[in-house]
Amino acid sequence: MLRGVDQRCVPGSQVDPRVAELRSAVARLRRQLAAHRAEFRDRGIAEEALATLAGLAAADRPDIPVLRRSLLLVAGAIGSVSALGEGLRQLREAVDLFGTSPRA
Repeated sequence: MLRGVDQRCVPGSQVDPRVAELRSAVARLRRQLAAHRAEFRDRGIAEEALATLAGLAAADRPDIPVLRRSLLLVAGAIGSVSALGEGLRQLREAVDLFGTSPRA
C-alpha cells in the first residue's frame, strides 16, 4: 500500500516509508524485467536506469531530481511493453511519494 507524502519515519523505525516503498517498487520491476523473455531495443537503458534507482533507494534521502530523471528513462525504455506496465505504474507512484523536485 502506498503511503502519503507527509508520512516520514515510523516511530521506532529508521527507514522512511517512502524509501521502503521505492525499494520495493524498484525490486519488483527489476524482477519483472528479468523475467520478461522478449527482447526489446531499450532493455539495456531500462536495466541501467533501474540500477540507478536501486542505488538511490539504498540511500536514506534519495536525490529527487535524479529519481525523476531515472524514472523518465525507465518509462521511455519500457513504456510500450504492456507486460511491464503495472510495475512501471507502481514505480512512478513510489517516486511520486517524494513530491516534486525543486526548480533551479
